[in-house]
Amino acid sequence: MATDLFTGGCGFPTRASRSMEELSLEHGPLKRETFILSVDVGTTSIRCHVYDKSASIRGSCSTKVSLLYPQPGYVEIDPEDLWKGFVTVVKGAVQDSGLQMCQMESLGISTQRATFITWDRNTGKPFHNFITWQDLRAAELVRSWNRSCAMKTVHGVMKMLHFLTRQKRFLAASLVVFTTQHVSLRLVWYIYPNLFSPQLRQAVEDSSCYFGTIDTWLLYKLTKVVLVHRMLSVLIVCVLCDHQMCWSGFLCSLLSIPLSILPSVQNTSHKFGTCDPSIFGVPIPVMSVMADQQAAMFGECCFDIGDVKITIGTGTFMDINTGNKPHTSVAGLYPLVGWKIGADVVYLAEGNAAGTGAAIKWAQDLELFSDVKETEAIATSVEDSDGVYFVPSFSGLQAPLNDPKACASFMGLKPSTTKRHLVRAILESIAFRNKQLFEVMLRETRIPITKIRADGGVCTNNFIMQLTADLLGRKIERPSHFDMSCLGAAFVAGLGTGYWRNQEELKKLLTTDQHFLPRRSKADWDKGGPYRGVLQSWERALQRSMHWYSQL
Repeated sequence: MATDLFTGGCGFPTRASRSMEELSLEHGPLKRETFILSVDVGTTSIRCHVYDKSASIRGSCSTKVSLLYPQPGYVEIDPEDLWKGFVTVVKGAVQDSGLQMCQMESLGISTQRATFITWDRNTGKPFHNFITWQDLRAAELVRSWNRSCAMKTVHGVMKMLHFLTRQKRFLAASLVVFTTQHVSLRLVWYIYPNLFSPQLRQAVEDSSCYFGTIDTWLLYKLTKVVLVHRMLSVLIVCVLCDHQMCWSGFLCSLLSIPLSILPSVQNTSHKFGTCDPSIFGVPIPVMSVMADQQAAMFGECCFDIGDVKITIGTGTFMDINTGNKPHTSVAGLYPLVGWKIGADVVYLAEGNAAGTGAAIKWAQDLELFSDVKETEAIATSVEDSDGVYFVPSFSGLQAPLNDPKACASFMGLKPSTTKRHLVRAILESIAFRNKQLFEVMLRETRIPITKIRADGGVCTNNFIMQLTADLLGRKIERPSHFDMSCLGAAFVAGLGTGYWRNQEELKKLLTTDQHFLPRRSKADWDKGGPYRGVLQSWERALQRSMHWYSQL
């Protein structure tokens, strides 16, 4: 019987599926095959995939996220645009697969972290746009708090406790500072100047003001009634007690954040609710809600202590599995709940570099190249960057320098500089930041590295991947599919419904596209490899880019 070609909801060509009735006539009664839906809400795009038992993608759809820049340093997302995009990609992916919505066994959701919103519980109307993780509006408040008497008192008490007990966690607590990537002070920045608004003040007083990150808000929209917060991203909010798995009353009191607006905390694998049938036509259970980096870690099957994942997308995120204990850092890594499934909790330590992949998009907008795929060939067409260094700090510098007021910059420009040198300098800067983060991770955790997996859109660039392997002196594995956040959320959702049995089964489904082996030993590079002098000059460029902005 002939099949017809038609176009899916997002422009993907698909084949019309033969009906179950036709198959039943030929082969007798058949059990309807089921699939897992998974959506990843990133900084620049929303993607949905339909996965089958072998973790192969049967259908996909994506749409762009429009970032708003109302003032310098402000980065926002329109919540209604985000919701429309979410619904569109789910419907589009199912249509692209040629399957039916009723064949979707469960839904997993992965989202960017530290992007938050507040809304009215009674009307569902947001009080403002999403304030994203890249937003720097609270930089002055962050600096004020870090210099405050309250923080000095906390640091002093922690130092005394460390002196008396010699426990590293007290030393780490004595060094803790707020950053603009923490939701806490951005939330404080928004709430208190706006409490003069009668609408918001009344909502806070009546406990009808809801706060949540993107996942919380999506669950509210999907289920109409459920309000929860994923276990694994609340540390980014900076008011969660990671040992007791609940909100810290002390920190909320210190920052004057009302506990009444905070959602309840749930496990990673949990039946969060069922999608209202009016949205997709059928009630689909939501079985996993994860932060993007933790989801990518799970999708890469980094289940063992010492497993490392590097995601290079809009920003770079490097995570290491630290087992069942949170890591206490004194150099800028932060502990995260990786996932909590049943009684088992897995912790991660993470370092990040914001704006690395965004630098490539910026260079494309400046027409340094027309297609991102060209950058690898452009970078290798010259022997070096001709002494040009790029600092990828469009959203400040994170660990180990932690300066929200650093500027992005090119240094070492000269009349001989060409577009090719600029492109190479940008790509090199991404690998250099990877080396910085990796060295901090090794020094801090002292955990033997068992494997390194890389994902994210930028990891398709072989120049960056090979240079990173050279600088780290380690083998790096790149998966066949790069959308590991989506896959991780799907894996957790599938485990929750019994679609997949256990983590060992998931490991067998993992595929590798390419291994990047270091071309020299790490010792050779450290002693005087070709990039030693380049790295030193680049680090000088970093220092000169710091503390550039007096105000945002």
